[in-house]
Amino acid sequence: MSQARQFDPAEEVHATELAFLAAHDDGPRPPGWQLTPRAVVTFVMGSEQPLTLPRGRTIDAVPARLTIAAKFVGERALVERCVVTLAGERGLLLVGEPGTAKSMLSELLSAAVCGTSGLIVQGTAGTTEDQLRYGWNYALLLARGPSREALTPSPVMAAMSGGAVARVEEITRCLPEVQDALVSILSDRRIAVPELAGGSDSAVYAAPGFALIATANLRDRGVSEMSAALKRRFNFELVSPIADLATETALVRRQARLLLERVQAPFAVDDAVLEVLVTAFRDLRTGATVEGWEVERPSTVMSTAEAVSVAASIGLAAAYFPSQKDVLSLLPGHLLGVVRKDDQGDAARLLGYWDGAVRRRAEDGSRTWRRMWDLRDQLNG
Repeated sequence: MSQARQFDPAEEVHATELAFLAAHDDGPRPPGWQLTPRAVVTFVMGSEQPLTLPRGRTIDAVPARLTIAAKFVGERALVERCVVTLAGERGLLLVGEPGTAKSMLSELLSAAVCGTSGLIVQGTAGTTEDQLRYGWNYALLLARGPSREALTPSPVMAAMSGGAVARVEEITRCLPEVQDALVSILSDRRIAVPELAGGSDSAVYAAPGFALIATANLRDRGVSEMSAALKRRFNFELVSPIADLATETALVRRQARLLLERVQAPFAVDDAVLEVLVTAFRDLRTGATVEGWEVERPSTVMSTAEAVSVAASIGLAAAYFPSQKDVLSLLPGHLLGVVRKDDQGDAARLLGYWDGAVRRRAEDGSRTWRRMWDLRDQLNG
């Protein structure tokens, strides 16, 4: 019996769609790819209409007609550029504010291109060069000396030898000397192993299909600035916050509902509450409201991912403690918890937002925003 998991990788969650697209589009594919570039974009962005398999082409447990669900909210042109970068064997660097779904896009692209998104290195200040190149099984090393059997490949080396996509999360959190281990990998498409005997056995070469996707937060640029040599080996793509309120609200609703489904709890947060939540996040994120009123931005990042977490928390409170409070009354406390993570002064900025935008909307007659204004005292706790 397989063990239950909180999260499943994209290639398992969307296995039916991937199998369908592999059979549906028989156009040209880059060497080692499981889908065509066009099918990869369709997998990420979805199909507006149902797709039908060509006549006579059937696959067990795969429907002959299927609508591909949209999984990433963003510009199709961005995804197309990412796919072209990977097809051209260039490194792909996804940059943007925290919480803009860079990691999710990286996972979806990896799952579609090679069928696995699990060859990943999480960048931190403690990440070592071995985690990008290789290490050793020291028991075998002592018993047999340097050999292929004693070699412990990194996820990057495993991707190279298997013709797959490797992912490096938060690359700018790695120390510069660790980052630069990728320079020769992306240039020479090989990892030298000098401890092994000479000849072809002393290096691991990239098989067709190998590619590397890295992510970096714009707020972390000063942590460990990438060298010019490494930057030249990546195509940079900016993943921006969602531009449209309705689209962002729909995404927050969908993702929060999925989170509650995983814990078998009903999602009972109505659309009016979600719109207030997302509007507040957008106001504080951009420093201005749609009405044109200025808002002092907190130092913390008011990301869509954080909005999903708040919506899920409110939904869980409503599911587990339905008789204690109305759902909207929970929102100020959660917003306060979000904004004061980095700077205690952000609590005062949130209070200023209440005294400005929230008060003015309440005065304009919105019942929901009047209720928010009545909850102002919660911010003094």
